[in-house]
Amino acid sequence: MIIVPIKEGENIERALKKFKRKFEKTGTIRELRSRKNFEKPSVKKRIAHQKAVYVQHLQLQEEQ
Repeated sequence: MIIVPIKEGENIERALKKFKRKFEKTGTIRELRSRKNFEKPSVKKRIAHQKAVYVQHLQLQEEQ
């Protein structure tokens, strides 16, 4: 459970901003979205490999 202490006279907008930031850090939305669409482990591995190849390609281009 996320608790956002509000000081006396503190703006409600600021408290909402703190709440949103804390909620985003927990990763709840990210996890829900990933669970919504199941992805096979082999597909995850393939995507991770493609991303690694892409990043390595970018680094090689940067060196040249």
